[in-house]
Amino acid sequence: MTAEQQRARVRMMSDAHANPTTRQDRAMRWSYVHGGHSRDIGSIAPGLYVVATPIGNLGDITLRALATLAGADLIACEDTRVTRKLLDRYAITTPLTPYHDHNAITARPKLLRRLAEGAAIALVSDAGTPLISDPGFKLVRAAQEAGYAVVALPGASAPLAALAVAGLPTDQFFFVGFLPPKQAARRARIAELARIPATLVLFETGPRVGATLADLAAGFGQREAALCRELTKMHEEVRRGDLAELAQHAGASEIRGEIVIVVAPPPNERPFLGDTDLLLRQALARVSLKDAVGEVASATGLPRRVLYQRALALTKEGNHGAAR
Repeated sequence: MTAEQQRARVRMMSDAHANPTTRQDRAMRWSYVHGGHSRDIGSIAPGLYVVATPIGNLGDITLRALATLAGADLIACEDTRVTRKLLDRYAITTPLTPYHDHNAITARPKLLRRLAEGAAIALVSDAGTPLISDPGFKLVRAAQEAGYAVVALPGASAPLAALAVAGLPTDQFFFVGFLPPKQAARRARIAELARIPATLVLFETGPRVGATLADLAAGFGQREAALCRELTKMHEEVRRGDLAELAQHAGASEIRGEIVIVVAPPPNERPFLGDTDLLLRQALARVSLKDAVGEVASATGLPRRVLYQRALALTKEGNHGAAR
């Protein structure tokens, strides 16, 4: 905390103690209710707190997040009505202010001024971890550049929840977010994603999910995928199959709710014959035919007998060339 932030925090606390009404209001606000019991907490240090909130089930909130939301001076959120439901569940009365795509340009300087005054501000999204498909990163960057503390409070995340139940590889994954709504742009984006060697995670809406799955099937072929809907909620559903099967299901059904699509990575590609010839020639220039075949078989996964015949042919071609 800078000296100016400390002085501002002291002034703010002094004002609260000088005004009995303000002191009572703040004392009431520095608490939350969990498990039927009121939990009193102290104020938190100045800075910006990036707080993950539930993606559906309001029970998926951490105790640290509750303490931060209750102890902050202000909560910046996408939709005050959505965040108010969460706060009401836990009897948190911290003031709310909207921060979203449409007001970020004007709201961000105001939040930075509050940080300069020594305030503790919690940043939340409507659901899940902030900065995932929302404008929060600009506020975080501006706060960091100004020298204010930025603290992450991890928790629920729709992409990670979908990956956990999709039954697809998780060692490498690529978060796509939403694809373009118009078909031409969507298909162009799918073509760009086709060769990424990782599991893909996409967001989609109910009205568009059928068209998106059909375009994914056309662009990716028969890849495995999972359609994850309403995760952590009462009507949670995870449907697995190849993209064409999921597209057919979506086309025949009315799908509603929050949707995450998880798509398997592309299959391992075998090298073209020309690439294989190059690898064999390079290996034959260094080692014996047998060892060269072993090296290329390990690198490409191609059968040794196929490579052996090709290596013999390349050796003969080389000998004829030398004779001429």
